[in-house]
Amino acid sequence: MKHILSNKRKIFNDPVYGFITIPNELIFDLIENPYFQRLRRIKQLGLTHLVYTGAIHTRFQHAMGAMHLMMQAVETLNAKNYQITEEEENALYIAILLHDIGHGPFSHALENSIVHHITHEDLSEIFMNKLNETFNGKLSIAIDIFNNTYSKKFLHQLVSSQLDMDRLDYLMRDSYFTGVSEGVIGYDRIIKMLSVVNDELVIESKGIYSIEKFIISRRLMYWQVYLHKTVIAAEILLVKILKKAKELAQTGDILFATPALKVFLYNKFSKKDFYDDINTLNAFAELDDNDIFASIKAWTYHEDIILSKLCKNLVNRNLFKIELQNQPFPIEKINNLKKIIQKNMAININDIDYFFFEGTITNSAYDFGKDHINILFSNGELIDISEASDQLNTAVLCKSVTKHYICYPKNIENLTS
Repeated sequence: MKHILSNKRKIFNDPVYGFITIPNELIFDLIENPYFQRLRRIKQLGLTHLVYTGAIHTRFQHAMGAMHLMMQAVETLNAKNYQITEEEENALYIAILLHDIGHGPFSHALENSIVHHITHEDLSEIFMNKLNETFNGKLSIAIDIFNNTYSKKFLHQLVSSQLDMDRLDYLMRDSYFTGVSEGVIGYDRIIKMLSVVNDELVIESKGIYSIEKFIISRRLMYWQVYLHKTVIAAEILLVKILKKAKELAQTGDILFATPALKVFLYNKFSKKDFYDDINTLNAFAELDDNDIFASIKAWTYHEDIILSKLCKNLVNRNLFKIELQNQPFPIEKINNLKKIIQKNMAININDIDYFFFEGTITNSAYDFGKDHINILFSNGELIDISEASDQLNTAVLCKSVTKHYICYPKNIENLTS
């Protein structure tokens, strides 16, 4: 038995943090489970590699990194006598390890394209419940922490809040793989400054500058990486491809698709289906980035002109032009572009939405109305970071910035209607 335990305390060499140790046998077995191994085949940043070529890291790497940071956080809080039991400690590792297990192919890009009316958080909970059955109830506390129904609320904040181990890892990891240095944060300093007051996670005042850097980095990473306009154009194109493919499938068209993708192209599932039918969940567990892109490559030769054209654009990185601005675009400009597109591409007016997209994107680095990041001063006073900081403009810090976009094929704007 000792030999088995020793064999399962593996060490991973992570490019961001160095060596990551698997804390125990149960964690090792969860990592080895096919549900979790699927995350190796799902990119953390979807199509961002079309802009930042190094951004091909996976949800698997992110989950492992977040678990590593959770181990450091638990060590810090235990050293400060906040009495995290061994059972709770293990539950925290499980909760953070599995927090993204419900993500589908290309992460957020296809969240509402393959399945509808069910979020990746819902699917993560369903996966965790199924794994809990497999592991004879050993994930019960982890699920309670994940759902914020456990008695110690600060444990949930370590998993999901405005200052959780998830955010600390993805900023560091996404910065590393994209090469965008603005995302580098003092994660180790932040973790060392963690404390708990009235069952709430807080930061000791000595860590205030690290928190300021964290919030600024988050805002910059959203504009430079997560909401980069070319990434948005690529991801909307992917969404439109899946929409067209499902439309054709629902009308009886025979589309090439991998077995896993075919299930979701030709069927509609409700949230109840995922809860009640293990076959639906297992079908989703078979889906990854490879299924989507293999099918898209085949669809470049499909007889449907719209599907073929969209797929060729994505495969060959002939992405649409995108314009961003603070105010809504004039309706005259939108209507004129649509007329030009329809005329020059010879498409039906009902299909114009496949070649002209419009919408909004929002960036909010810190939500004052949500759970707070409170700073703990030596006199015991707790002050929200937006008020405690003398470096950050409170109005700017808490403000959500919304930008409007339109997206259409390149060179269209140079044509005349």
